Amino acid sequence: MRLSPIISMYVARYFALAFIATLCAIIGVTLLFDSIELLRRLSGDGNAGFFVVIEMALLKMPQMLSTVMPFAVMLGAMIVFWRLTRTNELVVIRAVGVSAWQFLAPVLIVVVLFGCFNLAVLNPLAATMYRQYERMEDSLQLRVDNPLTISSGGLWMREATPGGQAVIHATGVRQIDGRLKMQRISLLSLAADGALISRYEAAFGEIEDHLLTLSDVWVLKAGEPSRHAETITQPTSLTLSKIQEKFSSPASLSFWELPGFIKFFESAGFSAHRHLLQWHSLLASPLLLVAMVFVAAVFSLNPNMRKGGLLLRVVAGVGVGFGFYFFTRITYALGMSSTLPVFLAAWSPVVVTLLIALAVLFHQEDG
Repeated sequence: MRLSPIISMYVARYFALAFIATLCAIIGVTLLFDSIELLRRLSGDGNAGFFVVIEMALLKMPQMLSTVMPFAVMLGAMIVFWRLTRTNELVVIRAVGVSAWQFLAPVLIVVVLFGCFNLAVLNPLAATMYRQYERMEDSLQLRVDNPLTISSGGLWMREATPGGQAVIHATGVRQIDGRLKMQRISLLSLAADGALISRYEAAFGEIEDHLLTLSDVWVLKAGEPSRHAETITQPTSLTLSKIQEKFSSPASLSFWELPGFIKFFESAGFSAHRHLLQWHSLLASPLLLVAMVFVAAVFSLNPNMRKGGLLLRVVAGVGVGFGFYFFTRITYALGMSSTLPVFLAAWSPVVVTLLIALAVLFHQEDG
């Protein structure tokens, strides 16, 4: 027997409400802990008030959705299944010949639609807000590494100097034989108060072994005539490895931006391994939500309320959820270190969890 459209809409609507309520509760707790952590980090900064902390926590919050969403899906599905079982609605539905797979169909449709909506809409919004969060971190000096941005518009770097700071912009950049080659470079030397000390315009340059070398340079200083120099060298705290590590963080790039970002950096001779892993993880996220629905069904679809064991099922379900989370983090870390191939690191936790949950559910339903 096919599940009727009315019952399908009823189950889908109830799951959507339970999922959203669970997601809001988890996000609220996460927001509280993030605010406390930011207060601790900003405790020595007199310019950062309570509203700055709240603003930063809110900017970071959408990025946390990708982490907590699988837990919200699993808990929301468990709540729906338990509630329908306790009120005997699920018993009646199953008594008329509806299988577990038909009953799960409305929930799976909602999950897949939300997963696609997350990729298409929420993820770009979260990436934009996270970029703003990182800019606030830089302005409040919460990150000790040098602010650095590389895009199709070139390379932007800023580093502290004994007298203030230096800002470097190169419109062309490429990695060759362990050196960072740059073209059309502008270097601004700024005083501690932000006043311009000097400006260098160079046709070529390179960074190697903590040394910045500029070639075919025009030197411009306030109150002095411009002069030309064949070569100028100066020490720098930047190295090729540091620049590679400080690419735009994967979290600050949306699902739609990542393919172009990866293509650009690989064409420039850099490794975009972290960003490729992030893109595959995002691509696998809708299937991950589907896997969490099946995990919830294993622990709550057919609980025998007369025999008790409800608390044990809750603990077991939450334990499996956390176990899956740690498994995902381990494979992700192995993928980041190139120990595992990117595809295997991103997809294996999802596929393994889905197959195990399906196997257990098949055993429960068909013996």
